[in-house]
Amino acid sequence: MTNPRADVSIITLNGKSPQIHDSAFIAPGCRIMGDVTIGAEASLWYNCVIRAEVNRVVIGARTNIQDGSIIHCDGPMPGVEDGFPTIIGDDVLVGHNVMLHGCILHDRSFVGLSATVMNGAVIEGDAMLAAGAMLTQGKRIEARQLWAGSPARFVRELDDAAIMGMQLGVAHYVLNAKAHAAAISEA
Repeated sequence: MTNPRADVSIITLNGKSPQIHDSAFIAPGCRIMGDVTIGAEASLWYNCVIRAEVNRVVIGARTNIQDGSIIHCDGPMPGVEDGFPTIIGDDVLVGHNVMLHGCILHDRSFVGLSATVMNGAVIEGDAMLAAGAMLTQGKRIEARQLWAGSPARFVRELDDAAIMGMQLGVAHYVLNAKAHAAAISEA
């Protein structure tokens, strides 16, 4: 039986150590550094990098960060004394190969495959950024909106079926993480 975190780097930087809930799934190949907090039943999939040496990164409960995604933040700067932490709420879906930098994702938001969210950008609850989109600095996607493109622009309001689909995706990833953790521990 192998240690499920054997190929994971958890590194203290500038006196700050990652705080990871015991029920979180951290897949092999992940690198987690600095002032990072990861909530209950969250999942970080294969080869994600979470780097928080100049500010903090928070990942909420049941949130999933899919394979190859990168999360960073920005420190204090003139005019922005608090800098740009990356704060990700509960029940958030983050697709494969996403770049999150100094942004806020509210509970139940969704970021599609290979999208980028930049400093000061906000995605409200039950809102979606489409695959491949770039949400530029300081932009805000309001609740139940879909934005797409590069730079991202409003496309349409999300209906109840789309919101339910996102909620089902969260539940799927919680169960899938448990299956992967079991398979890794048996390898």
